[in-house]
Amino acid sequence: MAKLSIKDIAQRCNTSITTVSFVLNGKADEKRISVELKEKILKTIEDTGYKQNQFARGMRTGKTNIIGLIIEDISNAFFSAVARIIEEDAYKRGYKIIYCSTDDNTEKTKELIKLFVERNLDGYIITPPKGVEDEIQSLIDRKIPVVLFDRYFPGLETDYVVVDNFNTSKKAVQHLFDSGFEHIALVTTSSDQNQMLERLNGYEKTILENGKEPKILKIPFTCSPEQSVKEIVTYLKENKEVDAIFFSTNYLAFKGLEAINQLKLTIPDDFAVVAFDDQDFFRIYNPSITAVAQPVRDISLKLIDIILQKMNSEEKLVEKVVLSTNLIVRDSSVKRCIK
Repeated sequence: MAKLSIKDIAQRCNTSITTVSFVLNGKADEKRISVELKEKILKTIEDTGYKQNQFARGMRTGKTNIIGLIIEDISNAFFSAVARIIEEDAYKRGYKIIYCSTDDNTEKTKELIKLFVERNLDGYIITPPKGVEDEIQSLIDRKIPVVLFDRYFPGLETDYVVVDNFNTSKKAVQHLFDSGFEHIALVTTSSDQNQMLERLNGYEKTILENGKEPKILKIPFTCSPEQSVKEIVTYLKENKEVDAIFFSTNYLAFKGLEAINQLKLTIPDDFAVVAFDDQDFFRIYNPSITAVAQPVRDISLKLIDIILQKMNSEEKLVEKVVLSTNLIVRDSSVKRCIK
């Protein structure tokens, strides 16, 4: 059976397309459409199973009730958890979410933003890679609601929700010193995104405050999983004095654990380990892995609150939200007592 259009509904009800559109958009009373005709249109819609194309509706009304969620990697447990909570909460409030991954690729992100703008989406929640500042500023200039999360651009006056990466890293590294470890390395990405730089700066400051020298391995985001493991293996072989490692992302921690296993070394006897961004895997791994837990639910709900407020209010105050994290201490960062 061919898909029904709004024109088909109008013909079946012997009325105009405009009248049907008013009923669909909840403007029947405002436009003084009779109760009888309104009920006839609604019953026809129900009987035929007609579903309105929200993109087409957006072109006519300027509102689609759809929010674009553009994130770095939907397969990453942190981003998928945030996306799921946002989707659930938005649906309860009458909105739908379309999400996609950027793979931290600037050109791909630009294309996705352009595509969503052409579809007339109502608002955007974005984890932006470097190089899309102009596109974000264009959205702001056009009064299109946009909220950044996980990272932001210091030069742009825009809403964002992030965690305190600098002090979180300081706390994680100081925990390793307090646990008796002295030669603490950082395994991080070569990214110059602000959240990664803040984690790096927090590490370096704490290392220097404790009278030690920073030991840093930077791995490009584009490195394959196999190459990442190889890089970590090589680094540990060449830096045998290292007795603790702080991984700045969960996926680097996964590769680090694989590298340590390949070297047939043990945690925490040979290396203590702390990971940024907790996962269920870290809790059940043996030994369990100390990790920074980001407030996923608080981040998600704050994002949806800000974007809906901006979409539905004339007041355009900029919100810059920085949330605290929680360091969950487990077996991987506590020295064992030798009897």
